[in-house]
Amino acid sequence: MGCEFKRGDRPIACCPYIGLNPTCQLPVAGSPEIISAGPVGEIVDAWNKSTLKSLLVPGGLLLLAVAGVLHTGLLTLALPGLTFLYYCAVVAGLLLAWRFHSSRVFFALVVLFLAQQAIALFGAGHVPITGSGRTAIEAVAVLLSLNFVGISLMRERGFTSSGTAPLLIALFVQSVLVGVLCGSSQGSPPAARALHHAATAAPLPNYVLVVSALAAIVLLTRFFWFHRPVESGLLWSLGAFFLAILFGGTGRIPTAYFAAATFILGLSVIETSYLLAYHDELTTLPSRRAFNDALMRLQAPYSIAMVDIDHFKQFNDKHGHDTGDQVLKLVATKLARVTGGGQAYRCGGEEFAIVFQGKTTKEVVDHLEQLRLTIELSSFRTRAAERRQMPRGPDRRNQRARGRAQSGRAIRQLVLQGHEPATLSVTVSIGVATSAKEKPDVEEVVQAADKALYRAKAAGRNRVETAVSPRRRVRAQTAGIA
Repeated sequence: MGCEFKRGDRPIACCPYIGLNPTCQLPVAGSPEIISAGPVGEIVDAWNKSTLKSLLVPGGLLLLAVAGVLHTGLLTLALPGLTFLYYCAVVAGLLLAWRFHSSRVFFALVVLFLAQQAIALFGAGHVPITGSGRTAIEAVAVLLSLNFVGISLMRERGFTSSGTAPLLIALFVQSVLVGVLCGSSQGSPPAARALHHAATAAPLPNYVLVVSALAAIVLLTRFFWFHRPVESGLLWSLGAFFLAILFGGTGRIPTAYFAAATFILGLSVIETSYLLAYHDELTTLPSRRAFNDALMRLQAPYSIAMVDIDHFKQFNDKHGHDTGDQVLKLVATKLARVTGGGQAYRCGGEEFAIVFQGKTTKEVVDHLEQLRLTIELSSFRTRAAERRQMPRGPDRRNQRARGRAQSGRAIRQLVLQGHEPATLSVTVSIGVATSAKEKPDVEEVVQAADKALYRAKAAGRNRVETAVSPRRRVRAQTAGIA
């Protein structure tokens, strides 16, 4: 089941279900509000500080650090030491990917290792590389770029025989292909030079540059679309590999870049595990664990708002859990863009929390009213019921058993039944409390916000209540707050 979000009568986005970090959804935390439908608007909305930070850290930062120490002379480690470090990174990355069931990173590491080994084998340790070594660089550059894109497009399925066998066969075929290409271009290499000598190889052919650039664009686009660390790791690892072949493919500097590419892929596994531990998979908001950590770091003054979706059980009972998930996503994307400097968290089920550091109730209540009103004015329209949701019984089987004309008519009736889209509205109740002398403990502030939330529900829902005293519902005049 899909959905189309609207503001009033104007559609603003369409959000299918998309697994971890569903970005089509719902812009990520901190992103500007979607005001136009379509992937272009969502990719533009993805440009925010949080997204750029997740793109640059840790992969981009690590690659920049390696380039800095290599080209400023700060790294004095000899080639044998760098080679040992590279192999350690490969083994550690493979074990880490296997332990966390990350088959995509595992095979990306295998592809990177095979590419490095092919260059080292056919380059025969000569810098600059020509002949078969040069062919190896060009071939593996194209194949690695295509493999990284293919790995990015793969669904994570763990290490199953049905999932790994085709990949192993594909890698074997590619290895044979590289061997054939390099064997047909065997030539006499130039006089050997010292392995630690850093020389820049001849410019790469245009087709290699084009394929690598297109692969980088695909990986970058998929990162902004899904916001997953694996896409970021593949992108920066591809960049490190490209720098390695630009500096000859073999030798001290290329080996350091190969090691950096391997470390980046390994770090993407750790980043993914962190996201799973501290972010809610469905809504992408920080999870209850992150909320508890934030509470320990709070310093007065601060305010905490507890948010609950009104009549959420009815959405699940009447429309199914898929629609309930879409409701959670809709509310989460509004909470992620709350004004006033608040940070939203999903505490579990239909319950959310918003933390305002350095703000009192008086300073945040209007922003919460604007948030409540924004959610109230938003709605989404369920699409046609899927065939698996239609009644199955003897009547349906009897209709299929009739003649072709009657069967066609019955099928058309089934298609038309239940296809009238339903527009659903969502509202939330909010309770807010602030730190004060009489409530210095953060747990007391949370309890006070909970009590205010219960009071908001008892008073009719779809309202904001403070822990100090009940407030009258503020209407549309608060919508203009920036």
